[in-house]
This record gives sequence, C-alpha cells and structure tokens, in this order.
Amino acid sequence: MLSDIPLSAWAFAITAAFLMGLSKSGLKGLSIFNVTLMALAFGAKDSTGLIMPLLLVGDVFAVVYYNRHTKWEYIVKFLPWMVVGILIGVLVGQDLPEKTFKLAMVLVILLSLAVLIWWDRRKSKTVPKHWAFSGFIGIIAGVCTMIGNLAGAFTNLYFLAMRLPKNEFVGTAAWLFFITNLFKLPFHIWVWKTITPKTLMIDLSLTPVLVIGLLIGVRLVKLINEKTYRKFILVVTAIGAVAILFK
Repeated sequence: MLSDIPLSAWAFAITAAFLMGLSKSGLKGLSIFNVTLMALAFGAKDSTGLIMPLLLVGDVFAVVYYNRHTKWEYIVKFLPWMVVGILIGVLVGQDLPEKTFKLAMVLVILLSLAVLIWWDRRKSKTVPKHWAFSGFIGIIAGVCTMIGNLAGAFTNLYFLAMRLPKNEFVGTAAWLFFITNLFKLPFHIWVWKTITPKTLMIDLSLTPVLVIGLLIGVRLVKLINEKTYRKFILVVTAIGAVAILFK
C-alpha cells in the first residue's frame, strides 16, 4: 500500500522526480542526484526498477523536444557497446545481495563524481577518439546504467569528447537513453522483478512532479549558471552516496 510509505521517502522521491524532469529537459548533471535520492527513499536495488518508467516518460519528452538536434552517427557508434555493458550488468547485478548492491551503487556514484571532477579540472581539451575509447566508455556506461541508472557521467564524457554543441549533445543523449532504457525494461520486469504494480503506482503518483520539472527545465536551460549548480550537485551527491550506506 502507498500509505505504508514514510513521508520522508515521499519527500526524497518527489525531489528526485522534479530533478529528473530538470535533467531530462536538458539540464545535464542532475541524474546522479536523482538516483541517490531514490535509493535513500526505496533502497538501492528496488529504486533502479522504480525509476525506470519515470525515466522513460522524461525520455519521450526529450526526444520529441530535441529530436531535430539528434546526431545519429554517434548513437550508432556508441550504442552497441552500451548494450554489451547492460547485459554484463544484468548478470552481475541479478543475484547481488542488497548490501553488496548498495555498496556497488555507492562506488559507481563516487566513480561518476570523480569522472566529472576530472573533466572539469582538465586543462587539455584533447580526448581520444579511437574506437577503443568509445568501446571502453560505452561498456562502463552500460554496466552502470543497468546496476544503478548511472551512465550519465560516462555518456557526458563521450559526447564532450565528440565536441557536440549543447543542443546536439542533449538531443543525441535523449535518443541514446530512450533506446537503452527501453532495452533495460524487460530485465527489470522479468529478471530482476524490480518493476511491480506497486512501483508503477508510485511512478504514477510522481509523474505530475516530473512533468513540472520538465516544463521548468526547458525555461531554465538557457538561463541557469551551470558552474553553480554543478558544484552544488557534486557536493550533495557525494554526501548522499555516503548516506546510502547507513540507510
């Protein structure tokens, strides 16, 4: 029953849904925070399935709004490696106990943060474009997106390496995540069983908040100071990752 869910869990989930809307509307960098809040609200592994339908709603909005900016050549190059990573993640994550899964999620979050910080502090803008680079990043992104919906830091790194302008970055990433999230959906339903009638009811309750985040995010894309919120997200996500261990 939804009435059995603590108010604190609803507070985390509502905040996560709103930030997810902002993220899917083009304000990249918030996805790690969404995952952290959802894990605090509903547990590490259960939250990975619960968040999937919400992600797909956001993906549909993003691909419709930014479709004209999509660069399919980058998706074709990167997607197969992500699929391999997702399949590895399905096998690795299926039988992991909650405690181990939780630790793995925290490590992935901290690793993602390290990647973002490393990129921000790099003086050189040269990034390898060899197929091995896209393969390595793609497989890691696939494993991370299956285990904890945490591929954002790695896909961001890849698209930054490709020197995509902002709108093309967002449009291409939107289609990439829409396709990979659809691919992940059956595994969450029939293999991990993390999507249930109860989780769908929770998602339905959170959808209006997600939509509000999407609409506000579209307006903020051109106005928000990225440096300010980026530093804030890095700090609070690190705190949230550690907090998961004590939940």
